[in-house]
Amino acid sequence: MPLQNHLVELERRHQALEREIQDALNHPSTDDIKLAELKRKKLQLKDQIARLKGAHAVMH
Repeated sequence: MPLQNHLVELERRHQALEREIQDALNHPSTDDIKLAELKRKKLQLKDQIARLKGAHAVMH
């Protein structure tokens, strides 16, 4: 998968996780462990996106 397509997909997944986190925050019955896991996944995606963008900038 070309780097740009991969970045787009990661950003799409990051936004989906943000929506899922917001939905979870709107429901008081949401398990704190599940919320923490969603936030951890979102942060991992953000880090991966930043690394790929940094690598992309170096290549160009």
